[in-house]
Order: sequence, then C-alpha cells, then structure tokens
Amino acid sequence: MTDRRPLLREIFDAAVAAAHPDVVLAAHLRPVPKGRVICLAAGKAAAAMAAAAERHYLDQLGLAPSRLTGIATTRHGHGVPTRRIRVVEAGHPVPDEAGLMGAEDSLRMAQEATADDLLLVLLSGGGSANWIAPADGVSFAQKQQVTRALLRSGAPIGEINTVRKHLSRIKGGRLARAGKPADIVTLAISDVPRDDPSAIASGPTVPDPTTLADARALIAKYNLEVDDAIRHALDDAKNESCKPGDAAFARAHFELIARPKASLDAAIKLVRDAGYEIVDLGADLEGEARNVAADHAKLALRARAEGKRVAILSGGELTVTVRGNGRGGPNQEYALALAGLLKDTSGISALAGDTDGADGGAGSAADPAGAMIDQSTFAKMKSLGLNAAAYLDNNDASAFFAATGDLLLTGPTLTNVNDIRVILVDGV
Repeated sequence: MTDRRPLLREIFDAAVAAAHPDVVLAAHLRPVPKGRVICLAAGKAAAAMAAAAERHYLDQLGLAPSRLTGIATTRHGHGVPTRRIRVVEAGHPVPDEAGLMGAEDSLRMAQEATADDLLLVLLSGGGSANWIAPADGVSFAQKQQVTRALLRSGAPIGEINTVRKHLSRIKGGRLARAGKPADIVTLAISDVPRDDPSAIASGPTVPDPTTLADARALIAKYNLEVDDAIRHALDDAKNESCKPGDAAFARAHFELIARPKASLDAAIKLVRDAGYEIVDLGADLEGEARNVAADHAKLALRARAEGKRVAILSGGELTVTVRGNGRGGPNQEYALALAGLLKDTSGISALAGDTDGADGGAGSAADPAGAMIDQSTFAKMKSLGLNAAAYLDNNDASAFFAATGDLLLTGPTLTNVNDIRVILVDGV
C-alpha cells in the first residue's frame, strides 16, 4: 500500500503557506501617514504580521523608526523578533495576566492616537483570548471562568464571541471607539466560518450585530454556571457593543487579507494535481467533530466501494462538547472518530489539522496540530488493543494518537485560517 502521509502533510502545508503573513500582508498596507504608524496586533499571527509590517514600513518605505510603534499580543510560543513593535506572549484559549496587560497597553496606545496617525490593527484567530479587558465590575478570574465554561459547552466560536464581546472594554468595536481620532485600518486573517468581520478576534474595530440579550440567551442555552457579576454585566446597558452608525467607525476601514477558502483552494489544487477526483465540502463547516466525522466516513466508504480515487476536503471549525477528562481538540477528535469507523477498511488515509499548529491542548506551543490516520493506524489499534470508542467517550484523542504515533506535530505556523481536513480514498 502506498504511503500517503507525505502527500497529506504536503496538502496541509500548502494550505498554511497560502495564508502566511509574509505572503498576504504587504500588498494591503497603506501609505505612510503624516504622523505615526501605531500598530496594534492580536492573535496567533500577530507577531508575524507585526514583523511583516515593520519590514514594509522601515525597509521598503524608509519610515523613520521613531514614527513606528505598537504592541503585538500573541499566543505563548508564537512570538518572532521585532524591532519597534513590542511582542507580548499571552494565554490561549484561556486568557492570562499577560493578555490582560497587552490589552490595557493597546487601549492606551489607541487613546493616544491623533488625527495625523494611522492606527494599524492586525487581527488573526486567537485575538479574542489574547486581548482580555474585562468590563467594569467583572474580575479577571470571573472572565477566565466564563471562558472555560464556554469552551467546554460545545458552543460554536460565533456564540462564544457573542458573550465575550459584551463582557469586554476592547471587543465589539470598542477599540475603534478608543482610537477614533485616527485613521483606523484593520487587516485581518479570517479564522471564522463565512468570514464575519465582527467574529474575527471578536470584532474590536467593526460594528457588532449581536446584543446583550443574545449573550444572556446563550448563558441560558448552555446552562452555564456564572458568577453574579457576569449576570449583572450582561444586564447593564453600558456594556452594549458598538452598533452601525457609531462615530467610532467614521474613519475606520476593514479588509480581509487571507480567508479559509483560499487555503482550502490551495489544498484542492495540490490534490487535483496528484490525480484525485475532488469532493469539496467547503471552508465553513461547523458541528460536533464526531458527528461530522461520521458523515465524512460514509462518503469515504461509498467512494471506496465504488472503486473511486477521491479526495474529500473541508475547512471550517468543528466543536467538541467535553464530557470526559482526556485531552485533545476537534481535529484529533474528528480523526479518532474516523479511525473507529474506518478501521476495517484499506485504501483510506486522512489528516485533520488546525492551520495554526495547535488543536485544543493546554496552550503550549508543543501541542499537536491534529492527527493523521491510515492502514498503519488501524494495525496499531489492533496490536495494542486500543478501543477508539472508549477514548472518544473520554475526549482523550491525544492519548490515543500518542499511542499509535499519529499526532500531527508542526509547532506554531504563525497564521490561522481554521481547520484543514482531507480524506484520500485510493479505490480498490
């Protein structure tokens, strides 16, 4: 049987490369303003985006170093060397004190911007956790607690961010309100289904269509146990997010510079060139990881039975409702569910990975990006007596794939356009 792992990894790498800041940012940067360039960046690509902006303004446009300043708040392990823009490494997915300080400093710099300055806001996935500025009356510990509860609830990222935006002094358009004397240009790498600007890093510089009532409804929907301070904050009209027509957006511009679909298209081109018939399920998939895996397994088994050489590709962001006490993320859980459903079938291999290089985990740069499966996985399952269903019940995909040797370990990729999943069916 031909080893498809090199091809699977090549597909993943092509998707990541299509969205790297070094490739996508420079063409969208604005001319030098009369005053300063104040760069405020947040998310897993923040430091890489800041470094690319520095090269553009300092090296290509010859901007005096004294006219460039800023802060890039990124996930631990995702920092890169910079010259003028300070890098802060902070917690993700649960915020930490470093993110708290990074957000406060970013708000302060925005408030100091003048009408002659360019406030350059660079956003990528992870910004919601990296920029943590709790609403008045909400403690940092209470904000951490509600974040943990939301992450364990199985709520999709859009719903999680709806709550976050109404418990924040920086999200939901409030950063634009802080910096409104300046020209505000936001350049974003999308990590959300359908590329909703208000969902990327919880929309700090764009109008927010969600409301306090929406946030309260989500607390009730998922039956979340939250402190009274959280409930009081969600009842306080002062915590309503910024809406269209707010003066904060008079000089604010937003532009997407990388999208999940472009990365999925790069993966599809590579697979098509390798001779596979393409089944493109789109870049915006959502849902419970194990349920989506079950649907995709049916597609793969049908193609296998028909003797087809097919590649089934998808993007988006799946979720996991945590009921066990194991470790893993939605991509590993998806791959684990696939392994249990395909273990008696040859000629099928798959990869599921998060393009940022970390799938779930505890916030370490060494966390796995996802997992790969193929016939060797199924053989190890049998020889080691591994029961995929039992590991799935405990949400312990990381332990399962550590045992089989199938974890996808990439380290930080310095971008984030959500997940890439590919199933290769090689026919009879």
